[in-house]
Order: sequence, then C-alpha cells, then structure tokens
Amino acid sequence: MSNVVFQLNESDHDHDAIWRIKQDMDGTAFMDLFSSVFGQESTSCEATQKMNMVGVEPPRSQFSKDLKEKQRLRRPREGDSKMKNSFDQRLSMEEILMVAGEKFIQFSTNRIDGMSMLIHPYGSSISGLCSDDERDVEIMHSLLSAAENVGMKQFDAAARLVARCQLMASESGTPVQRLACYFSAALEQKISRECGMVVNMRKTGDGGHHVGHALGTENTFLASYQQLPFGQVMQFVGMQAIIEQVRGGGKVHLIDIQIRSGIQWTAVMQGLSDSQLKRLRITAVGTADQTYMEKTGSRLQSFAQSMNLPFLFEVVYLQEMDAFSEDLFSIEPDETVAVYSFLMLRSMISKPKSLETVMKALARIKPAVMVVSEVEANHNSPSFIDRFMEALLFYSAYFDCLEDCMERCNEYRAILEGRFFGEGIMNIVGADEEERVTRNVKLSVWRKFLTRFGMVEIALSDSSKYQASLVLEQFGKGRYCDLEFDGKGLIVGWKGTPIQSVTAWKFS
Repeated sequence: MSNVVFQLNESDHDHDAIWRIKQDMDGTAFMDLFSSVFGQESTSCEATQKMNMVGVEPPRSQFSKDLKEKQRLRRPREGDSKMKNSFDQRLSMEEILMVAGEKFIQFSTNRIDGMSMLIHPYGSSISGLCSDDERDVEIMHSLLSAAENVGMKQFDAAARLVARCQLMASESGTPVQRLACYFSAALEQKISRECGMVVNMRKTGDGGHHVGHALGTENTFLASYQQLPFGQVMQFVGMQAIIEQVRGGGKVHLIDIQIRSGIQWTAVMQGLSDSQLKRLRITAVGTADQTYMEKTGSRLQSFAQSMNLPFLFEVVYLQEMDAFSEDLFSIEPDETVAVYSFLMLRSMISKPKSLETVMKALARIKPAVMVVSEVEANHNSPSFIDRFMEALLFYSAYFDCLEDCMERCNEYRAILEGRFFGEGIMNIVGADEEERVTRNVKLSVWRKFLTRFGMVEIALSDSSKYQASLVLEQFGKGRYCDLEFDGKGLIVGWKGTPIQSVTAWKFS
C-alpha cells in the first residue's frame, strides 16, 4: 500500500513542476532547477551545453507558465533603471519571487562562497526599489541560497544565510518577511539535524494540521472561512454535489470524517428542507477532541430545529484512524449515505495502514457519494530541494492571499500563519523520515489511489460550478482566485498557484 502511494507521487512529480534532480546534485544542477521554476530564459553556458548534447530542455513549471502569461514582469527598457510600474506600486509576491530567482541564477556562477551575493550589486534592473521591496528580494534570495547550500551539504554557509534571513524577517511585516520567519526556522532545524544536533520535533500528529481540527470550533477557523475564499468555494461545491446525490432519499445519513465547525451542513439542511425528508443523521467521526465534536453537534441541532428538520447527531471518537470500521455507523438499510472528507486523507499518507483501513471500510459502506477535498500541492517528494521549492511556491501564494484578504494586525491571521502554516512549513522542510508527516499530493495522485478501491469519479454539475463563481463574487479579492475545472473535478488557486481540489466519487 505505502509503496503504491509513493510510486504514484514520484511519477506524478516527474512531469509536474521541476526538472528531476538527485539529492546530491552539484551547483549547476541546482541553478538549472531554479531557472526552470522561475522561468529564466537563459542558463549558464555549461548547463546549456549539457542540455544540447542530450537534446533535453528542462520543462517549465506550471507556476512559471501561469506567471509568465498572467503577471509577466515588465523588463527594463533602454534608459529605464527602475523596475516599478508607472504608479510606483510595490512589487507583487510573484514579482518578488521572479526577481529573487533571477538574482539567484545570475550569482550562482559567480559565487566564491555562500555570502558573495552580499557584495555584488544586482544591476540596474532592480535599482530604485522601495526599501521593503529591496528587503523582500534580499530575503528571498537568502532563502534560495540557503536551501542550495543545504542541498549541497555546505551547512556553515547555509547557517550564515539563514541568520541573515532571520535578521530581515518579521512576523508583522510584508508577506515575504512573515513567510521568511517560518522558512528560516525550518531551514535552521534542517541544518541542526544534518549536523547531528539533537532536534526535538514538536509532536503535532500531522505536521501542524491537528491545529486545523481544533480550529474547527474556534474563532480562527470561522474568521478564515469568512475572509478567505478557498474554504467556501470548496465546501459550497462539495455540498451541492452531496445534495444532488441524496435528494429524494427518505433517510439521509451524512458521515463527516474529522468534522470541524460543521458549518457546511447548514447549506445541506437548507438544500434538503423542501424535500420529503424523514430524518437527517450526521455522524462525526475522527480523532479530534470529542468535546469539540459534541459542541459542533449542539450547534447543528439548534439549526435543524429552527428549520423543523428531523435531525440526529452522533459522535464516533477514535484514538487512531486505523480503528475506523463500517460497524461503527449502524447504517440502516433504507438510509442514503454520503461521506465528506475535507483535508483529511492527506493526514494519513504517512500512516498507510490507517489510510488503507479507512478506504476499505468506506468501500464496504458504498455511500451514494463521497466528496473529497485536498490540498493541491506535492509536498511528498523524497528530495529535499523539490519539497523546499514546492512548499515555497505554495505558501508564498497563501501568505499573499492573507495579505490581500486580512489586515496585518489581525489576530486570527497571526494564528493561521504561526500555529497552522508555520508548523506545516517546519514539518515539510525541517523534518525527515517518519517525523515528516505533512505529505500533500496532487489530484492526479489521489485519482490513481482512489480507483484502487473501486471508486468512480462523478462529474461536478453545472450548478456546482455556478455555486463556485457565486461564492467568489462575494469576496472583494475574489478576482484573484482561479477556478480550473480539471477533468470532472475543480481546482481553486490564487493568482495562478493551485491551492485546493474538490472531487465527487461513488463506488462501483
């Protein structure tokens, strides 16, 4: 079971984003990697000669393609020494990444040691930037250079770069400065581990995402749900798919794997209120705090009563997901069953036995529909450099979204960045082997995995797609959110970077 998951992931990664490299790559290979990711048009002469000899051109990442099409940097014209637009606006996150990537590539061939970039001017193309932009470019350059040195096992140089990055980082500053706090801490932990120092990883259960379960009944989750577009898009689309598949059933049984706030079920109650529903039963199952699940049930019970719906809420609390069994649900013969899994399957990739147990039990239940929402990113590569780059691009987009949608002083934003995203970054970049439990994989991988259990993907309806567009219209920054209909499923992204996917399935 575990071999299949990782084999599919590695195969998917080959054609997905970055020219494949080995953990023990040399400096030229690492430079070519960043050239591919950041869309640099030219590489070193040596790298170009190598590619010409074998007739290979490193593929561009989807991030790079989208960036070049949607938000291409304005190249300096003759006599133009500044890289600002006519309104002197700040550089966007994408532009900071592009400039830092280009700067990294330019200096990779000229570096004497890991700190040489501090004494070489970058040139006229970024002169005249505001102080925050200059600082952000330097921070991102330092992160890239530090990761390169870690990959080459040059830990002294990497440590100096990390220290410099931490001096410029700020938990209350720009998105880049805030992001740098967590990536520099993760790199610092990676260096300590590689140098044989004792590292005590915080036991988070699933790389910080246990916090997401707890946030399900806290104000932080509700604030993020209300102010960020991803959750609402995913949940409204998923709930519409469930309503369409269970409508007409006299008794409907909804199984929520690792329930959070349960707010999505209010939409289902409203959608089924005009049907001949004899009873709606929701079973919350998972390892989250049982008290949280019970409080969620109380809120849903009150909402159902306000709508005069016959309602039953049950809690199945498990110490570990490998105790998951169809016998826990007492499913009645005349019930129409639907299963909802929101950002849950990914937490079991590091525990293949649990994932296998859950899927086999669901196959025996054979629900009318199972809606699966997952992170659309590859954080499961065995290569440190691949994981670092994927995480950097993914979390850069998320921190950019937070900047656009929440105030910098927002207390819930600080919690999301520190307790949730920060711990995820720490686990992806700073942890190894069995401690690395944040292992997101992309939709193409999940499709191959789910079909092993006799699951068949159901096309999302036009109504579901319409719901997604309506949700985005409610957000002031919704225009920056991308909706990509991938096969029968939907991927939502931010300014060209995929963030989450949602699909609907049935058992054959």
